[in-house]
Amino acid sequence: MNHPTDDPMDNIFHALAHGVRREILDYVLAHPGCFSGNIAEQFEISRIGVSKHIKILHKAELLVIEKSGRNSLHYFNAVPIQMIYDRWTNEYSQFFASKLNAFKLQLESNQESNMDSEPTEDCHEKTA
Repeated sequence: MNHPTDDPMDNIFHALAHGVRREILDYVLAHPGCFSGNIAEQFEISRIGVSKHIKILHKAELLVIEKSGRNSLHYFNAVPIQMIYDRWTNEYSQFFASKLNAFKLQLESNQESNMDSEPTEDCHEKTA
């Protein structure tokens, strides 16, 4: 029986399963080449906790860590996510999935803007 660490795909899913690790990836994506300390400052957990999450992301190859003197520079690596995408999509699902996702985002955007424009209890509109 395979342990989660035997299959690279298992490592990727394990790494992505935790919200803090996804937030770390979001931060690193927005701040390529950031230091561990920069990442740790973004979270209310200990530096050791952040370091453990970084190690899991690195093991899953979602983070590339480049040594620069005494510092480590962190970069997001999209290749493992692309591997997941490639495994479960084909040319037809790629076309429809992107169109459906765009449609979903448009509906959610419209729904949010409608909620923003709805009158509150303090605001009374006259209807004719």
